[in-house]
Amino acid sequence: MSDTIGPPGVEIIGSGRCLPDYKLTNADLEECMETSSEWIVQRTGISERRRADIANGERTSTISIKAINAALADAKVKASELDLLLVATMTPDSPTPSIGCIVANEIGAGHIGAMDINAACSGFVFTLSMADAMIRSGAYKTIGVIGADTITRFIDYSTAGRGAAILFGDGAGALILRRSNDTSKGMIAHRMHSDGDGGKHLFIPSSELDFPEGVPYDESLCNTVQMNGKAVFKFAVNKFQQVIADTLDDAGLTADEVDHFICHQANSRILESARERFGIPQEKLLVNIDIYGNTVAGSVPLVFAELAESDRIRPGDKVMFLAFGAGLTWGSSLWQL
Repeated sequence: MSDTIGPPGVEIIGSGRCLPDYKLTNADLEECMETSSEWIVQRTGISERRRADIANGERTSTISIKAINAALADAKVKASELDLLLVATMTPDSPTPSIGCIVANEIGAGHIGAMDINAACSGFVFTLSMADAMIRSGAYKTIGVIGADTITRFIDYSTAGRGAAILFGDGAGALILRRSNDTSKGMIAHRMHSDGDGGKHLFIPSSELDFPEGVPYDESLCNTVQMNGKAVFKFAVNKFQQVIADTLDDAGLTADEVDHFICHQANSRILESARERFGIPQEKLLVNIDIYGNTVAGSVPLVFAELAESDRIRPGDKVMFLAFGAGLTWGSSLWQL
């Protein structure tokens, strides 16, 4: 139980990340499909992305293990001190066991609770908010939260799959959360939303039953990302800006009172439109999509870890974690560090 009166605070005490070594550049894509680096950069801001070496055993579990180990080292916490492990992913190694169970065992966390949560690109933000609530309840003291995906194994690297192929990359990031006697620390406000009717715009079918109504079945499309780029872009621009405004209203804050907007990296144009609407200076909204692409649930914690490594995250900062993705899903988690 907490030593404080009322709900305790929650502190982010460590972060870590892992990116596959292999870089898939725009020049590489020019060789396997009809596209150009100039066209890709103009529409997405991406120059390269990372791709897991599946053939040699690099998977969602392996990059998750490296990310959480880096976060534990940063926090100076042993794996045995974790009470719970939550993994945001839509690309587990297999339907079961979960990435959470695999990672907990491999890092020596003992028989703690461990599970996966799938909200696609919004998964890490949703999971972060859930972890805060679980610590404030008094049930847990120290929770590891991972966001990791190896989405590139579901990409069609031909001209037919170009819309998704130019966007996605693989990666993982992790945070360590711990109960704090400082009740000012932790989540200030959050939003979690979904629109299942919009799921037809971004999906990965595995059989005929998975094709939405109105989308003709094509066996060659199974197990590859299917995306209506125009519909997803319109959704993302609208909901991304709306959730920022709603979260600021919930917290009674203005955009200039937030020190960092830690955003899902889906498209540089989406990020820029939000930055311009709210008057966010470039130094408050880190963009790394140019070198990593869209890493799904790994995207947001990778941004946080990069900021932390460069000493740009400071105690007392207010940071807003933001994401949107397949489902369709979108959400926020505004924190006082």
